[in-house]
Amino acid sequence: MFLSALELRNIIESSFLPRRCQCTLSPDMSMTVKVYADGETDQLDLVKTGIDAHQLNGCREINELIAVLRTDLQKHYTEPGHNQGLRKAF
Repeated sequence: MFLSALELRNIIESSFLPRRCQCTLSPDMSMTVKVYADGETDQLDLVKTGIDAHQLNGCREINELIAVLRTDLQKHYTEPGHNQGLRKAF
């Protein structure tokens, strides 16, 4: 990984603004990304776990991850009954 964990988190989290996004990185470089409904509540719209941060070696890989997360988030809003709770993406 060519970026520090802090830089990687900042890139991913800021890509979902104005929504609140939280990235956590475990010691084994496994990443979890949570995207919240808005910046004021704790309602989760998307959780993606088990992301291998070792695979995020450059801008292309990071952009691809962000695109996948945005697609998953968009699918969440187009599914019937999306307001009925959290959708986990694995």
